[in-house]
Amino acid sequence: MDNNCIFCKIINGDIPSTKVYEDDTVLAFLDISQATPGHTLLVPKKHVENIYDYDQQLAMDVLTKIPMIARAIEKSNPKIKGLNIINNNGEVAYQSVFHSHIHFIPRFTRDEDDFGMRFKDNSNAYTSEKLEKIASSIRENLED
Repeated sequence: MDNNCIFCKIINGDIPSTKVYEDDTVLAFLDISQATPGHTLLVPKKHVENIYDYDQQLAMDVLTKIPMIARAIEKSNPKIKGLNIINNNGEVAYQSVFHSHIHFIPRFTRDEDDFGMRFKDNSNAYTSEKLEKIASSIRENLED
C-alpha cells in the first residue's frame, strides 16, 4: 500500500467510494468523474503503478474480472450500446493516478464526445445517491 495513493486510500476505506465489485484481490468502483453514466474502475488491491508491474498471478486476478464487470455494466442500462475498456500506462499515455486501473466507459451513441484518453469531469452532475443507483444496477447484474 502507498499511503499517498488515492486508490490505496479508497481500497483501505479512508476515502469513500461507490463499490461495484470486491473480492480479496480487486476492487471495482464508479469513477467519480463519470465520463459517461456507469464509468467504472477496476483496480488491484495490491499497489502496482501500471501493467508493467503485474506478475502472472496478479494479471489473472485482475484481467479475468474484465468480462464479468463488462457484462454487468452492459446489462445495467438498456441504453448502453457499447463499452470502451481502457488501460493507460505512464504519464504520456494519460495515466493520471499511478496505481494500475482499468476504465470501463459505457457508450450510448456515436454522437457522444470523443473523449479520447482525457476524460471529461462530470462529477458535479452526480450525487452520492445517483452514483449508488448506478452501482446498484451494475451489482445486480454481476455473474461469474
